[in-house]
Amino acid sequence: MIEYAEQFVLLRTSEDPELYQKAANDSATEETWREVIEKYPDMRVWVARNKTVPSSILEILSHDENADVRYAVAMKRKAGQDILQRLAHDPYESVRLRVSLNPKTPRVILEQLLNDKWSRVVEEAKNRLEEDFTD
Repeated sequence: MIEYAEQFVLLRTSEDPELYQKAANDSATEETWREVIEKYPDMRVWVARNKTVPSSILEILSHDENADVRYAVAMKRKAGQDILQRLAHDPYESVRLRVSLNPKTPRVILEQLLNDKWSRVVEEAKNRLEEDFTD
């Protein structure tokens, strides 16, 4: 378990593959994740990519000013409908594209993405609707 913010940073920046993987796979308390987010803004994308990060932290990160962080959140299977709904209207097309590709994006959001400004988002949403929601 990751016990403090600096430990996460040390793991994430380690050149030892075993330690590096701990940053991606080990859990931490919500308080620890919040501390990382607050003290180390450049680590936010890596917090979002952690396999155990709770939905409450994804909610915070879904509002991040950095599009790379929001993109990482949009990739998460555990991003809830509210998060995916918000990110489906993100100003960055790459974030919206990632929402269209997320296997957990609900039908209602995919249908909204059919009206996206970027044809690639529309195409992917359409493909997902055809593949995943046809009987």
